[in-house]
Amino acid sequence: MNVKLSGAKYSAIVAIGEEIKKLEKETGRKYLSLNRGVNAVVKINLNSIAQKLDYQTSEMQIYAPTTGMPLLKEAINNEYFANKTQKENIMVTGGGMHALNIVLQSLKLEKIYSHAMFWGAYSNIFKILNIKHNFYSRYEKLLENPEKYSNSAVIICDPNNPVGNKYPDEKLLNIVSVLEKHNATVIWDGPYRRLFNNKTDDIYKKLLQFKNVIITESFSKSIGLSGLRTGFIHTQNEELNKEIAVRILYSCNGVCAFSQILIEKLLSTDEGKQICEEFKEKTTTDIKKNIKYLKDKKLLAVEFYQKSTPVGIFVIVNKSSEQLLKKRIGSVPLNFFTKRTDIDVSNFSRICVSVPTEKFISFFENI
Repeated sequence: MNVKLSGAKYSAIVAIGEEIKKLEKETGRKYLSLNRGVNAVVKINLNSIAQKLDYQTSEMQIYAPTTGMPLLKEAINNEYFANKTQKENIMVTGGGMHALNIVLQSLKLEKIYSHAMFWGAYSNIFKILNIKHNFYSRYEKLLENPEKYSNSAVIICDPNNPVGNKYPDEKLLNIVSVLEKHNATVIWDGPYRRLFNNKTDDIYKKLLQFKNVIITESFSKSIGLSGLRTGFIHTQNEELNKEIAVRILYSCNGVCAFSQILIEKLLSTDEGKQICEEFKEKTTTDIKKNIKYLKDKKLLAVEFYQKSTPVGIFVIVNKSSEQLLKKRIGSVPLNFFTKRTDIDVSNFSRICVSVPTEKFISFFENI
């Protein structure tokens, strides 16, 4: 048969994980898998909420509405937008990658720009969709020649993957404002942000002032629900919303009802909110300790954080993936995440710092 080849590659990070499992089996020794992008300090405690769900309802057992359950949309509106947007502007998706894919399918673009340090999946999605991928080296560059981005899309990933750094909101909002004036579309991709913030975070409400901003979000990182594969898209463009709804329908016919009902309870009930806060507090406490440890031991690649703050869940360390693997630490080579040629990327790797501090230090103290 003739196969339509996209040219995209299967995730190399998955291959790294398989190699680590193989080494564990061969050596009989445990490895620290920091190549994964999963919060592993603690698991979110879903038992009490899940036990109260009624699995016999029609909402649970029939197709969920294509663009998301109304109650979940209301909860998202309240939690992220302070009830300042419309439910019709929110589209529930099968996680953050699905959200990005659907958005990029639906936009007619000349080019798309991401930071030069970018999530590896971006380039593969662009390749599948045949979109030309361009880069900006730093956020200040977006302000030097903003007309360059007219009729194109610019992705802002905050905090960044792979660097895990955070820039001031005022700086980012100013960039969005300038780009909008030059008819650029901004895709705000922030699946890590809400892990470090709660409902008092008003960035999403502030983004409502811009008509050319599309928000893609996920509950995988913010409340540790990677397995439930749920996220959302927000856009105020009515035509785009209609197109997104059609593409969600014919790509997955809506998101799992169980996932939506459970997440709605986590976002809207007192018990659910407490569960989320406990997960965030425990997770971010160890993330901060782990980053501090790396700083103190001079393992953090500080050159990547000159004008920003490392917050996680990823950081860049000044050890190669091979060096770390010899110490039984799994990581991802930095060249998986950048096309930069001004640095020797072989000397750096990305690690996930969302693991228990005691376990983290027990492996790194050998370096």
